[in-house]
Amino acid sequence: MRPSAPAPAHDASETVSGADTMREDIAQRGDAFADIVNRLDSLAIEVSDWRISVFDLLFAASALALVLAFAWLATRLTHGALRRITALDGAQRLLAEKIATILIWVVTFLVGVDLLGVDLTALTVFSGAFGLAIGFGLQKTLGNLIAGIILLMDKSIKPGDVIQIADQAGNEAIGQIRKIGIRAISVITRDQTEYLIPNENLMVNQVINWSYSSKTVRVKAPVGVAYHSDLKLVTELLYRAVDETPRVLTDPKPRVNLMGFGDSSVDFELRFWIADPEAGIANIRSDVFMRIWDLFQEHGVEIPFPQRDLNLRESKQMQALIAALEQRDSAQTEAPQ
Repeated sequence: MRPSAPAPAHDASETVSGADTMREDIAQRGDAFADIVNRLDSLAIEVSDWRISVFDLLFAASALALVLAFAWLATRLTHGALRRITALDGAQRLLAEKIATILIWVVTFLVGVDLLGVDLTALTVFSGAFGLAIGFGLQKTLGNLIAGIILLMDKSIKPGDVIQIADQAGNEAIGQIRKIGIRAISVITRDQTEYLIPNENLMVNQVINWSYSSKTVRVKAPVGVAYHSDLKLVTELLYRAVDETPRVLTDPKPRVNLMGFGDSSVDFELRFWIADPEAGIANIRSDVFMRIWDLFQEHGVEIPFPQRDLNLRESKQMQALIAALEQRDSAQTEAPQ
């Protein structure tokens, strides 16, 4: 793009001069290719003082494709090289990939500006207003990007971690972090529901990370038995239940605690450990409960249910009601069959 006024065709004040420079270099050769370039340049549209030709469009498209191809190839090669570095863990590798991607695209932008010959000083006013609008529009995106980088730097959240999340209705679910993106992290639960949580939310809200320092997790299973039960037998059966359930660790050892004497039951709590919370916590608790049920049935251990005694206070109204019921029963008995 260049002015069509009688001023010099390629004045230094032109905003974009890359296409003009390329056209002049080709025109100096004087060969058939230069003739083709001149013909493409002659096919132009003039708007006020500005002129844009087919050659300008082709040059801009070619330059854009070139820099994008450079950015894509450089990103692929950088990510491949970082994945081969065994000294980096998952979080460090992902952080390095994000920083490298940002640097590559910054360099790509500068190379594209230089290739097109864009005079940034001529766009100062426009770029200031445009940058302000973009800044307001991308405020959340940039905030999430910075939050994601901070999370990776302090390693509080990293791919593969198992965290506890809650949806808008307040229903809690446990899922594994699949990836940390520019805007949000992807958390997939056991029922294959995928949550996209903005990075900023993890910075300002409380998050339960089941595998922050260790993937070993303790699971609690409350159990109540009847008062006439043999408590030593119950304890033995509870230990046996976890010993016969897959995924339960033997170290740390399971623990059976007598928690108290309830209204209708003696309350125990079985505590055991697993090393794979991403495989599910509710399902392993269910497996343990099923094994406890089978063992209790085999050994006659009763699991009580709440029972209530109803006491009726004597009053005139109650006596009248009882008398009416007795009269109705007597009438039905004396009625001919």
